[in-house]
Amino acid sequence: MRKLLDFALAAVAGLCAFIAVGLLVGLVGIIAQRGGPAVNWQFLTEQIRLVGAAGGIFWNLVGTLILLATAFAACAPLAIGLALVERVWLRGEGARRALRTVLYTLNGAPSIVFGIFGFVVFVQWCGWGKSWLAGGLVLALSMLPTVTVSLLERLKAIPAKYVEAAAALGLNRAQIVWSVLLPQAWGGLITGSLLGLARAAGEVAPIMFTATIFAGATLPKGIKESPVLSLPYHIFILAQDSFDPSVGSKLWGAALVLLALVLILSVIALPSRLKLHEEADV
Repeated sequence: MRKLLDFALAAVAGLCAFIAVGLLVGLVGIIAQRGGPAVNWQFLTEQIRLVGAAGGIFWNLVGTLILLATAFAACAPLAIGLALVERVWLRGEGARRALRTVLYTLNGAPSIVFGIFGFVVFVQWCGWGKSWLAGGLVLALSMLPTVTVSLLERLKAIPAKYVEAAAALGLNRAQIVWSVLLPQAWGGLITGSLLGLARAAGEVAPIMFTATIFAGATLPKGIKESPVLSLPYHIFILAQDSFDPSVGSKLWGAALVLLALVLILSVIALPSRLKLHEEADV
């Protein structure tokens, strides 16, 4: 009976894995098949024309990269601070558990909540209007839990003897952080940041209220009332007019470019993540 249960569990798990991989491969295949013919050099280097029916996605791609760069610049220091507070300065297990609970809750919050928060705080209260900085900060908040947890896992994997040896040499807590913990934790920061950016690259709700418009924007010229174009919002708008064949071709092409961007970020993060798990098992 036990062998039968083990076999049944393995079969069910294998079937679920096969279905998940099949859905992923099928989705990527459909997007590549429909979007591939639209992707060429002109598509990547021209700006949008005729309400998306002609032209390309150059400024949409540039705007997406600006938002991601801003999100990383804002998120990385916060993630480092939270991870170090949890591992170094918080002594009670209750306080650590409370901080981790907040991070997990924030990670599960719907993206529209971040968008509404950014709209109320940055767009209205700060008076920025739609701005690349507001969108970047909102995306930074959405990816903060992923980056912080990844950094925490890396800090946990650092052997305790390193910290003990540094303390035995007379280093204080701040010196241990700068000399021992942070140099060993950069891999977790990079891995978490790439995974967080891969998630943020496809978000629409956080930026549609705070940072992006459909057409008419190029490079930002300031902070207030300085929106950018973005690939996710571009796809969202074109999807509402997808019955037009010319628009449908551009829609699938933009989706393929966005998918490629997300896959690139995920693939770059994969070696660091595998190395992190190997070190944790040692």
